[in-house]
Amino acid sequence: MTLAPQITFRNMENSPRLEEAVLNEAGKLERFFPRIMSCRVAIEGPRREEFGGLYRVRIDLGVPGEELVVEQNPTLHKTLQAREADHKTKEDEPHRERRDPQRAIHEAFHEMRRRLQDYVRRNRGDLKRHEGLPMGNVVRLSPEEGYGFIDADGREVYFHRNSVLDGHFGRLRIGSRVRFDEEMGEKGPQATTVALVREAHQGREAATTVLIPAHHKAKG
Repeated sequence: MTLAPQITFRNMENSPRLEEAVLNEAGKLERFFPRIMSCRVAIEGPRREEFGGLYRVRIDLGVPGEELVVEQNPTLHKTLQAREADHKTKEDEPHRERRDPQRAIHEAFHEMRRRLQDYVRRNRGDLKRHEGLPMGNVVRLSPEEGYGFIDADGREVYFHRNSVLDGHFGRLRIGSRVRFDEEMGEKGPQATTVALVREAHQGREAATTVLIPAHHKAKG
């Protein structure tokens, strides 16, 4: 993923194999929702025998305006399942133990994807509620640094790429029509939410338009 997750191991040694598993799972989340701001993953080795050698996994995912948390802990049901697997495949014990942490990681990220889907659905509902917000046009855009400015009745309002709903920052062009909500920041007005007007139409236009960075224009 673009933003590497922070991985912490507790009660166990660091494992490159498990780090790779986390990176793969986190990459799937980012393809589903590209505006992930942070990802912290804690993997804890089993502490007590009654938990059947199961691992704990906690994921903290930062998204615009919210923090999503999933914590997979050993339960009685999982413990009984693990013991049953022990009884059936006792001779394969070393291999079963190696599979446990990866299974725990996969289950935790599977649950996080469900949480992220709920978040995206809520976000789309927010977009409908923003239909009554004022409109403006994008007048300045810096795709390399991830920000731009909106002309709002003669005023310029700053916005960051994380304020653009549904990860549509890449669809913006100079002149794009947007709805926005604003607040006063440390350096002046800034948009807290930016939504494309007629996003499907503007998305098609963006796909056929090459956006030339500001510094290249200046050289010309």
